[in-house]
Amino acid sequence: MVRPLGGNGLLAVALLMSLPALAEEASRQNDIDSQALYQSHCASCHGSDRLGGMGPALLPGNLSRLKKDEAIEVIHRGRPATQMMGFGELLNDAEIDALAQWIYTPPETSPIWTMAEIKQSHAVMHPFGSLPDEPTFDADPMNLFLVVETGDHHVSLLDGDSFERIDRFPSRYALHGGPKYTPDGRYVFFGSRDGWISKYDIYNQEMVAEVRAGINMRNIAVSADGRYVMAANYLPHTLVLFEAHNLDPMKVYPVENENGESSRVSAVYAAPPRGSFIAALKDLEEVWEIPWPIPTSPVVSTGHMKEPIEALRSHDTPNFDVRRIAVPDYLDDFFFDPEYRHVIGAARGGKGAMVIDLDSGTKAADLPLAGMPHLGSGISWMHEGRRVMAIPHLTKGAVSIIDMRDWSLIKTLETAGPGFFMRSHENSPYAWVDVFFGPNHDKVHVIDKQTLEIVETLEPAPGKTAAHVEFDRHGEKLLLSIWDRDGAVIVYDAKTLDELERIPMDKPSGKYNVWNKTHYEEGTSH
Repeated sequence: MVRPLGGNGLLAVALLMSLPALAEEASRQNDIDSQALYQSHCASCHGSDRLGGMGPALLPGNLSRLKKDEAIEVIHRGRPATQMMGFGELLNDAEIDALAQWIYTPPETSPIWTMAEIKQSHAVMHPFGSLPDEPTFDADPMNLFLVVETGDHHVSLLDGDSFERIDRFPSRYALHGGPKYTPDGRYVFFGSRDGWISKYDIYNQEMVAEVRAGINMRNIAVSADGRYVMAANYLPHTLVLFEAHNLDPMKVYPVENENGESSRVSAVYAAPPRGSFIAALKDLEEVWEIPWPIPTSPVVSTGHMKEPIEALRSHDTPNFDVRRIAVPDYLDDFFFDPEYRHVIGAARGGKGAMVIDLDSGTKAADLPLAGMPHLGSGISWMHEGRRVMAIPHLTKGAVSIIDMRDWSLIKTLETAGPGFFMRSHENSPYAWVDVFFGPNHDKVHVIDKQTLEIVETLEPAPGKTAAHVEFDRHGEKLLLSIWDRDGAVIVYDAKTLDELERIPMDKPSGKYNVWNKTHYEEGTSH
């Protein structure tokens, strides 16, 4: 008996009728040689091994900020204000999709980056001491700002008093971790996701040296005397030490435990009072400390850290040797107290945080901070005779305020959404925190540091992300980013909260004041 076709029967017929077309499409996809397309159209800029060249590395880990559909759009249309051309007229949609699929596929063998590759990448454009020692500008050298513009991968150098541009220069793709200055404020070092370290002479507005420390780098740190640079890598699993003058490579540290298990490095920090680098490890339950040689004459006296560098080490470690500190959990995001005796590390998976005493190498306290605290953006200030720290959360609309004497939770401030950056200044009564994630990303909160209450919520550009505050050296004015291709840096009066000026910029992200970063000004994350 013949039965009439119901809905499922009609669907089955439709599927059967479409099978030839689907098979034809699958066959067409399989016929596309993605690697051959890459070598023909991409390798000259991005490297035959996808490790980068003139263009950035095209590996999944290096493309974490770029979604696949965005990559397809870039391949189609190109990227304005860069050398990335569009291939929409040369390649069909299937070929472009196949290319995108391939660059988001991990290579069959993990790429290597040894001391040989590091040395081969090293370039010195102006050897140390070859350029004039006086600034070419009249601005206060300690009240300059560097603004990273991620839209077209440039950096703007601003006079912190007049907010006039002194220079605007191209950067490497996807700078990450914030630029780091030498103590005198003359030189600044940038680190890119692709592993490049670039040294720029602010006085002469010249890029003076570059070197590639790894394939996928997290950040860099500069010793307090300005003589050494340390790089932290995801790929390969290494820390790399450089002499700062010309970025000459000195040593590669394979990041492994005693059993040979390796780890990505989440970040590396300079700890000035300790005279050492501190490394956060992603995949090992360890914190690493690597001392640098102590100069005979102290060269740093930093902000609210009243004591200069002293040869005060509670452990007997040769210079540049690793001191391994075992910790009870994986800690890959850090905050330090002003003396850098205690490191506060976020546990993986939003399970809170813990305090590690770096002198004794033991756990001092647990912190019940749910919501993935962004400790790297935490700040501290004095409140009623005690130092407190405040931390935004990446997955929760809250700011946690902690008493740093006994590590107790004083208060949790509810915010309009999860935040990313928090900033203040010793001379300001306010702390600022953005609401970077979620529907209220166009708002920013102003917190009274004594009442511990939100006293103002600003919405400077409705619909556009407002993020990342940085004060001038005096704490009198501050800059806030409108994080958009058609964006701006907004100048505010730090006391009245009045808007003073808007400086158009191409997706400005971080802003970094020379004084605040070299003197570890209170309210600036380190």
